[in-house]
Amino acid sequence: MLPAGLDYDDDDHVAISPDEAVREAVMCVFRRFDQLGSARQVVVSLRADGLRLPRRDIRTGKITWAQASYPAVHGILIHPGYAGVFAYGRSKLEKHVDGGNVITRQRRLPRDQWAVMIPGHHPGYISLETYDANIARLAANSPPPAGGAGGAAREGAAWLQGLLRCGRCGRLMQVNYHSSGNPAYRCGRANQMYGATTCQRVGGRRLHETVLAELLAALAPACLAATIQAMSDTEAQFRQNLAVFERALERARFEAGRALRQYDNIEPENRLVARTLEAVLEDKLTAVRTAENQLAAQQARRPVTLTEEETAWITTAGADLRAIFGAPATTHAQRKELIRAVIAEVTVTVQDNTGQDGTARTCQVQITWQGGASTALQMPIPASGHHGRVTSEDTLDLVRRLARRYDDTAIAQILGQQNRRTATGLPFRKTHVRALRAYHGIPEYQPPPENVTPGCQDATVVSIPEAGRQLGVSTATIYRWLRDGFVTGEQLTPGAPWQVRIDQQLRDRVRPQAPDGWLPLSQAAARLGVARQTVLNKVQRGELNAIYLTRGRRKGLRIQAGHGHAGLFDTP
Repeated sequence: MLPAGLDYDDDDHVAISPDEAVREAVMCVFRRFDQLGSARQVVVSLRADGLRLPRRDIRTGKITWAQASYPAVHGILIHPGYAGVFAYGRSKLEKHVDGGNVITRQRRLPRDQWAVMIPGHHPGYISLETYDANIARLAANSPPPAGGAGGAAREGAAWLQGLLRCGRCGRLMQVNYHSSGNPAYRCGRANQMYGATTCQRVGGRRLHETVLAELLAALAPACLAATIQAMSDTEAQFRQNLAVFERALERARFEAGRALRQYDNIEPENRLVARTLEAVLEDKLTAVRTAENQLAAQQARRPVTLTEEETAWITTAGADLRAIFGAPATTHAQRKELIRAVIAEVTVTVQDNTGQDGTARTCQVQITWQGGASTALQMPIPASGHHGRVTSEDTLDLVRRLARRYDDTAIAQILGQQNRRTATGLPFRKTHVRALRAYHGIPEYQPPPENVTPGCQDATVVSIPEAGRQLGVSTATIYRWLRDGFVTGEQLTPGAPWQVRIDQQLRDRVRPQAPDGWLPLSQAAARLGVARQTVLNKVQRGELNAIYLTRGRRKGLRIQAGHGHAGLFDTP
């Protein structure tokens, strides 16, 4: 029995199925496995898109369609017939007696034990080399034994999962996660199996940075070619994926048309048959609507076509692989796939040099690239009590400047508004600021003594609430004055509280009554023949005198806009 996608022609030779829907469905499995690298992920993606797979009925030999399942996808990937190979004797029955019962089990045989294998026997969907690569990839994806390493790329943060090998015993190193979620690698297989001591341990974060820096350096010359190739592949992959949905819609319409013809051929009075065919027709029409919706959803995902200017810019700028690798949308599984595409293995050997002139420990790293080339590196390991997570120098300098004027709570709020994070990636809190100051010896803010007050003629720099209290206005008014330029203020850094300078000149400009001839803002604008904002700009530049009334129902700005001031059409 041939698998779905292969049929016998008139000369009784094996040929690819003439049904386009069947062909596209089979090729879709191979394409998605090439992209996703896991049979299970292929099943998940097919089910998410609502695509069905063809199956050949063993009794009738006809093609039926069913939801994607792991046995169906795995069967397509491992069947040599899709690679143009005729094979016989790929499995055998094994029998053994257990408690008086005969147990029969079918076991798959390796290729060298197949009874018959004829490559190039008939046309195939993929080459024999691709088939071998798929089999090797499926074998590498097999779940590792308990406590072992390897397997398919998963969502964990250990980027070197299944690639890291111990330089002392040669075993693959296992992954451990700290309570903080950071990965670490240890060679503990000998300890688990024989009770021996653990070979070595190495932290994951510093090792990841070292390997990633070397990987990006190796890929730097290929960035431009990768960008151009990705741009050309995106549209081609979209068309290939869209063809699957188009064939599925065409098949659904054909089956609906056949059901309609069967319904039209019966006598209307024969309700016993008509009711059954009506239900079948409704199901087929529902399948057509579903296929149309799925095709429309896929067509909406068409990639954006770049203009000639954008293509020219990318051709010169290339791809920023580090930005792509560290983007939030990039998953850990995708990062692992990128690393595995370039790196075949990483061997580490931790050396304890504490007795040699007091130097710290080091880790010898050997990266084996795909193709056989290798690169040797030496990575320093910090001594006990030291760590690689430190607060950035610009944040420390900012805390030093803010500590002269603000307490820890205000500093934490300012750092939070600037989206700054601690060395561990957490938002700043009062306790974090206090601990940072204590560790780096930054003095705590000391407020001025309460019994020292400035004289009425002194110029002081105060907060907005204090400025409102001294001038007898609300804080909202102070903010409006800052925006309009009526008062001057400064911020030590973006997000810090405003500091307003109050001198005798400002105090004289805030009065309970206005002199004769001073006009409100709207009347001053009408008198000068300009807009209200233009009047405010002249006040800010000092070209017009202004005061603020603090009493009465008509309190607000008053502008000295006499006939001696330049208007809109006057030449200053």
